[in-house]
Amino acid sequence: MEGEEVDYIREATSFPGIGLILRVDLDVSAAGVPDRHETRYFVASLSADEVSPGGLMRLVRGHWCVENGLHYVKDRWWDEDRQWSTRPGLAERLAALRDAALTALRVVPGVPDDMPIRGRADHLGRKLRKALKFIGALK
Repeated sequence: MEGEEVDYIREATSFPGIGLILRVDLDVSAAGVPDRHETRYFVASLSADEVSPGGLMRLVRGHWCVENGLHYVKDRWWDEDRQWSTRPGLAERLAALRDAALTALRVVPGVPDDMPIRGRADHLGRKLRKALKFIGALK
């Protein structure tokens, strides 16, 4: 976005430290058939002198690696966004348990490295003895 737009957004939001606002337009397709058009905005504290357009795109792609590799699993597979509690601290504890489960699924021995997280969970679900040994419940 141009400097005037960034200045306007910085003033309108009273958010300190905005250096750049990036707009990324993309066409999402499934099996080569255009499905939909999406526009995403990113805010950075970097100035235009500190990063190149290619550097910005690497940062955006890095963000989506985290989003697709972690948050997608937690949001879509475990439906984390719809789980809530009024009991203080319970939501944080459940999130920590889900994080621990994801970490354990990433390091479970005897499973191919390229197997996705869901496949790993299914694998352990079919091999209960192996899962119980892995978590230390069986010797």
